[in-house]
Amino acid sequence: MPDQRPDHGRAESAVPDQPAFGRQLRALRQQRGLSQAELVGTALSTAYLSRLESGQRPPTAKVLKLLAERLGVPADAFAVAPPQGLGEIVAKAASAPRPDDAVPALRQALAEATAADAGSRWHALWLLAEIHTRRLERAEALAVLHRLVTLGDDIGDPELRVRARNRLALCHRSLGEIPAAYAVAQQALALADEQPVPADDAARTLLTLISVEAELGRLPDARAHADDLRALTADRTGTLPVEALWTAATVRIRQGDDAAALELLHQALHRLDSHDDLVLWLRLRLAAASLCLQMTPRQVEEAAARLDEAHPAVALVGTPLHNQEFLLLSAQLAYQRGRDEAAEAACAGLAPTEHLLTFRDRVRLHLLRNQLLLRRGESATALANLRDLARQAHEAANIDLAAEIWRTIAEAPHQPAS
Repeated sequence: MPDQRPDHGRAESAVPDQPAFGRQLRALRQQRGLSQAELVGTALSTAYLSRLESGQRPPTAKVLKLLAERLGVPADAFAVAPPQGLGEIVAKAASAPRPDDAVPALRQALAEATAADAGSRWHALWLLAEIHTRRLERAEALAVLHRLVTLGDDIGDPELRVRARNRLALCHRSLGEIPAAYAVAQQALALADEQPVPADDAARTLLTLISVEAELGRLPDARAHADDLRALTADRTGTLPVEALWTAATVRIRQGDDAAALELLHQALHRLDSHDDLVLWLRLRLAAASLCLQMTPRQVEEAAARLDEAHPAVALVGTPLHNQEFLLLSAQLAYQRGRDEAAEAACAGLAPTEHLLTFRDRVRLHLLRNQLLLRRGESATALANLRDLARQAHEAANIDLAAEIWRTIAEAPHQPAS
């Protein structure tokens, strides 16, 4: 085993500074996905490595050489460098081709940051929340966003306070935590009303609140806020007016005004070109297909046309979540067309990664599976499953979705007596 005592015979300047060396060592190890035991093997003790990484011990020349070999880096990789501030780490993470690789460095920098770094800490937390959200790590994103809200309040800037709450409300909604999402979205709107914030922040806060109000069944409030949103964005360019039309169409459908919903939906579809924002263009077509399949009567052929439009974009710019949403909508479309085998195949394809879907879409997937059971004549099993599913949606305060499931139960053929 190499000598673990400092080498007093060599020049002091050759020893990397601590704790900068420890931070660099830990970051390199984590980037390679190695545990402490995997890195040192039998050459060093993990206790000694832990002290090196924490900055409690300086490394020897032999240990430096060994660690460089095991990490696959040049011998001079641990050359003394001035410590990076949080702002510099955040700037590098934000501009990196692969921001995900910066997660360990961001977490470490946040742990060591001081109160004076409040702005950089806020930015670092925002980046971490974005990364977790993109990875569909919703629980991790939620924890970071709670920290972001607290820090925004400490800083006291209205824009930061509104933006943090808006992101937190969206995260709660994706987890099916609708009452929590509603409470936070209301806070964000109250802050936006109390103090001047950019119009885009006010509009995005309304977008979030409307979606939550609709799921709670607060349709008059959602309709009024949707009208406010359209007025706020009417003269604006960019994507916000399109999202306002899309949101207003969603509310109209849940109010049963399908003709008005379809008109608003067509306006949104025609207003956005794929060259403006291909990801939003894709999301809008997935949303249009979903809304068409919720209308009465269902607009099956238009839903099919929207999915045909979306298919190439899913392959080009679609995330794993977009792929899941596309497959779910394809399954629902096949069911509406009476192609049960295709619908069942699509449902089976969703099974391994259905956890990527939002709570709402997971409920819709289970609803579809039980609708297929009903068609196969397995009424007792399907109805029992559907009652449990309706209770789950109701407990999550997803009122309109619970109502849709109970409607399916009521319309099911050959219902056994309860």
